[in-house]
Amino acid sequence: MTDWGNTYFDAVTSLMATIRDEEKDSVARAAEILAEQIAADRLVHIYGPGGHSNLASQEVFFRAGGLMHMSAMLDEGTLLSSGALRSMAIERTPSYGKVVVDNYHLGPGDVLILVNAYGINSALIDAALRARELGVTTIGISSRRHADSTAPDHPARHPTKHNLHDLVDAHIDTKVPIGDALVEVPGSLEASGPSSTFANAFSLNWLVLETIERLVDRGVEVPIWRSGNAPGGDEANGRFIDRFTTRVKHL
Repeated sequence: MTDWGNTYFDAVTSLMATIRDEEKDSVARAAEILAEQIAADRLVHIYGPGGHSNLASQEVFFRAGGLMHMSAMLDEGTLLSSGALRSMAIERTPSYGKVVVDNYHLGPGDVLILVNAYGINSALIDAALRARELGVTTIGISSRRHADSTAPDHPARHPTKHNLHDLVDAHIDTKVPIGDALVEVPGSLEASGPSSTFANAFSLNWLVLETIERLVDRGVEVPIWRSGNAPGGDEANGRFIDRFTTRVKHL
């Protein structure tokens, strides 16, 4: 029998190593944007329109070791909890992303991180286009390879055929392969071992670490969540929480 644990582990760690080796400059640019924003005590919004891309916005929100300034845009439309097929239909619906951005009242001076495995769906592209119209600074996290390799007439695409990486102010390429899955099991109809959740989480948490370093270097006291299940967690969080409860929509 094949050791699929090792096979999958090697495939995932190889992908993350490639991100690490090739995206240092991109992460640094994005970290500078976040550090400027947080040093000014402004929120960083994050939206992951797409079934599993929503996990990315949750990965860095209210997270032990995460920045308190992160505000997740948890719109019900593309959450899998509202129905998987419904989620896919909504992420392909033109103008939906515009409505979400408007609903969170973003505008000049705001920063929005947009995360999507493939970087092409209508909700994502409309969110990016609307954010740009409103003067929002945008950071994209998606696979350039996947977007560039997806046919212009693919049903998931926005009517403009735009790719996320062409619309944002800074972009981190997650290198996710076409189809997401990394492992071929002989005799199976499809590949398995998806990669985008690992790639998104690694890229985002790396970005958080780089941002924290820049803030510390500036002498900024960085509000970071401590697990409420850890000793002193409630007390540590309580030092800052009043600064965010009325500002972060889903806190």
